[in-house]
Amino acid sequence: MERRNWKFFGRFLRKKSREPLVNRYASRRKSVFAETYDPENDDEDEGARAIFPKTDEQRARLCDSVKNILLFRSLDKEQMNEVLDAMFEKIVQAKDYIIKQGDDGDNFYVIESGIYNAYVGEDQKHIHTYDNRGSFGELALLYNMPRAATIQAETDGKLWAMDRQTFRRILLKSAFRKRKMYEALLDAVPMLKTLQNYERMNLADALIPQTYAKGDRIIKQGDAADGMYFIEDGKVSIRIQQDAGEVEISNLEKGGYFGELALVTHRPRAASAYAVDNVKVAFLDVDAFERLLGPCMNIMKRNIGDYETQLVKIFGSKNNITDIR
Repeated sequence: MERRNWKFFGRFLRKKSREPLVNRYASRRKSVFAETYDPENDDEDEGARAIFPKTDEQRARLCDSVKNILLFRSLDKEQMNEVLDAMFEKIVQAKDYIIKQGDDGDNFYVIESGIYNAYVGEDQKHIHTYDNRGSFGELALLYNMPRAATIQAETDGKLWAMDRQTFRRILLKSAFRKRKMYEALLDAVPMLKTLQNYERMNLADALIPQTYAKGDRIIKQGDAADGMYFIEDGKVSIRIQQDAGEVEISNLEKGGYFGELALVTHRPRAASAYAVDNVKVAFLDVDAFERLLGPCMNIMKRNIGDYETQLVKIFGSKNNITDIR
């Protein structure tokens, strides 16, 4: 991907001038492209983090602005607080250029208010309008490449920005830690032994951390299935509803998983799940489940028979069991 991007920018810049590409941009880009970041060897001093003080009102506005940003979806609460601390407010006037195509990436931006237009190419063709929500500027920072588009404010507005180094350290380091943590978790799940290493890495990247307090219901019997869960920490009680009330059929701990039955059978949830104590799980949504766990489908289908066997042992016969499928 990076090679194709460089070819694109090479053609674009050569059209602008016959001057050799390396001479025109070597000095201007040196600081960015010489800069490397290795999350595995980052022994960052916690006290060195960028922190911009905010009033309660500012922090509330920022929280509202970032709540639907997909880039932050996999961050846990501590990491999200670090993101909020590191962002600073930028007041924008109509016609201001926020970023310009071909420039070095400096900041990542989240929109609080205002309308912003994106343009690309020598003729600055309009390709998108951000209307009071969204974010931009992450690609140049993630992939260490020049800005791929120009963003100009159409109206006055407010942005929240994060500098390149902080953005890469928080996002890349958290992604690295998340992958390592989840790879270790997934290695402990027998069902996933059939996956290749790259398949497990993709699965680790797709997992979303969620936490539940003691007594919380994680899934409800009869509901439509939206995904499955892998237990990182804590205990989960699996219960089914009978005439006399809910009956526990299983108790799961770290390395266990649940919620896959409804995804395999395309039926409503067959049981409810409750947090026995404080529980941390890794959630895999239904789209990622279907895309990434194909190689494990036969094992999960075989497990359906195991569930029925468990229930017969508890209730004595199938006649005493509601249809779990």
